[in-house]
Amino acid sequence: MEQLFQQLRQVVSYRIEKETNRTQIRNQIKIEPFHPPEPDPGKSIDPLTQFFSSQDFDQSEVVLIMLALVPHVSPDFFGSIMADLFPNGGEFAEFGGIKTKNHRGIIPTGETALYVLAGNNVDERMRAKKYFNVESRLVADGIISLGVVPPEEPRMSGALILDEEYVELLTTGGAIKPTFGPNFPAEEINTELNWEDLILENKTLEEIKEIETWLLHNDTLLNEWGMKGIIKPGYRVMFYGAPGTGKTLTAMLMGKYTKRAVYRIDLSMVVSKYIGETEKNLGVLFNKAANKDWILFFDEADAIFGKRTSVKDAHDKYANQEVSYLLQRIEAHPGLVILASNLKNNIDAAFTRRFQSIIEFKTPNYDERLKLWQNNLPKGIQLENKVSLEDISQRYEITGANIVNVVQHACLQKLKKSESAILLDDIVQGIKKEYVKEGKMI
Repeated sequence: MEQLFQQLRQVVSYRIEKETNRTQIRNQIKIEPFHPPEPDPGKSIDPLTQFFSSQDFDQSEVVLIMLALVPHVSPDFFGSIMADLFPNGGEFAEFGGIKTKNHRGIIPTGETALYVLAGNNVDERMRAKKYFNVESRLVADGIISLGVVPPEEPRMSGALILDEEYVELLTTGGAIKPTFGPNFPAEEINTELNWEDLILENKTLEEIKEIETWLLHNDTLLNEWGMKGIIKPGYRVMFYGAPGTGKTLTAMLMGKYTKRAVYRIDLSMVVSKYIGETEKNLGVLFNKAANKDWILFFDEADAIFGKRTSVKDAHDKYANQEVSYLLQRIEAHPGLVILASNLKNNIDAAFTRRFQSIIEFKTPNYDERLKLWQNNLPKGIQLENKVSLEDISQRYEITGANIVNVVQHACLQKLKKSESAILLDDIVQGIKKEYVKEGKMI
């Protein structure tokens, strides 16, 4: 790692020497091609060297990543170079860079990057700007970005930012998960349950297994079989059915068994009444997820994937624009996107036409309800003699989530009353509560 930073120091020093015509020093500096050192078989490879060795970045891309990493590793890196070359101080506007309230060193900006890559040559600077376009691999993969600046300031004066996940990867070799909040409106969900705990009809289970097959073999299909130019990236699925029928649990189990993180999007933080804000929030989310092996789960997706309306006013116009933007982003997303809705017809047909799979989660039948009761009641805890799970399963048409709530209620009542067994009255009372919540008559 130290060797890489020494190379970067040479590159930066050489550029300043060259542009300021300080030939007496410049001629003493020999610049080698910027590349990671060859791994030493007898030593462990540091994360930074390992990362660059496993990638095919060009020299400019390596320089940009290193520039963005510097403030996280060596706060005085640029300051010490300036002190060596300009011992009397003074302004050096061409180099760019900013100082912030908390970080006392120089934080490189887009201007810094252009100066190090191209100096003051206008043509070369224009060519170097390609590394900050959306088509650039570094930007498209979410490795680097430019900080937001006021409208009156040049875009390249924004801070050169290395994504926090890459900071962690390049410095420790580990990975950190994105923090739930306005800048990432999704939270990871997981489960301790197994496929055996998911009670669904066989047809639904077979369709779910098809998605799992895609997760396991998509890379082979696209890359090894050369289908990338024929098949669109990503996989789009719709789960629909009554609440509590297993849609969320299914998403979590797919993540668990294919070793992928599942992120449930909080639509309350995505949808905004302000024009353009919804698209912006969605853009941040999809950009963050674009090159991660994540499963994106949009629960209660009707709020944002709903049908477009006829345009009667400006509000309808912009609402329809949001749907169109989302359609574009979902179709281009290379990963698995799951939309969950209570009703299939609530989702705009433009989305459903592009789904590879639309799966119905039906309210469980008698046999499925019986299995759910048997699976969810605590093992080794006695039931009152007059409790007949067969009779309860036959009489009450409720979902798996309802059954879990009833079991919790009945178990707490047993503990509260210090009963020797779970009572039928407490089970029935729990079922009544579930019916009331849903506005149904028992």
